[in-house]
Amino acid sequence: MIEKYFPDVDWNQMWEATKETLYMSFWSVIATFVLGIILGLLLFFTAKGGLWQNKMVNSVVSAIVNIFRSIPFIILIVLLVPFTKVIVGKIIGPDAALPALIIGAAPFYARLVEIGLREVDKGVIEAARAMGARISTIIFKVLLPESLPAIVSGITVTSIAIVGYTAMAGAIGAGGLGNLAYLDGFQRNRQDVTFIATIIILIIVFIIQMIGDLITTKIDKR
Repeated sequence: MIEKYFPDVDWNQMWEATKETLYMSFWSVIATFVLGIILGLLLFFTAKGGLWQNKMVNSVVSAIVNIFRSIPFIILIVLLVPFTKVIVGKIIGPDAALPALIIGAAPFYARLVEIGLREVDKGVIEAARAMGARISTIIFKVLLPESLPAIVSGITVTSIAIVGYTAMAGAIGAGGLGNLAYLDGFQRNRQDVTFIATIIILIIVFIIQMIGDLITTKIDKR
């Protein structure tokens, strides 16, 4: 029955493309989460009034974050081709898309983490310092727990952006649903292939948003 409405769709091929998109998204989100939190903490601590106040370090990190956050993703992929070839050993396929996905998303997420950290009550931080808490204690017992709702909301938004990035990366050979929609759908005038690939991407986005909202609601005690 379904073949009647979508005659050009190769479902095995569609499933493989879906797995490639999920693969790229999953590892990019994990790496972006870790790197984004590190950069966000560094921006927060080195800012004016921070525990590690350092104008030079903060300016350099801010500049790097702003530059990579501002470059359109499709251009960033092209700019990172030499770097990708050195790191991954190839410039096409799901693995080759990971460096650009991570470098494109981590700075964006770092700013969201920084914003979340700035919302933490400074009195709580000062109280922890007054009790002689170490930096690691302040980070893991105060800052991250207090800003967790914002951190989870941020990674939810970033994860959705990464799914969109995988579609763009797919259009230039990274594989996944974007690659299938462009090469097998658009270029061969198979509208049903493009339609199904789009629907699957939307489903992935809706699932990410739903999970993110559920977790944020559960942990937000305000």
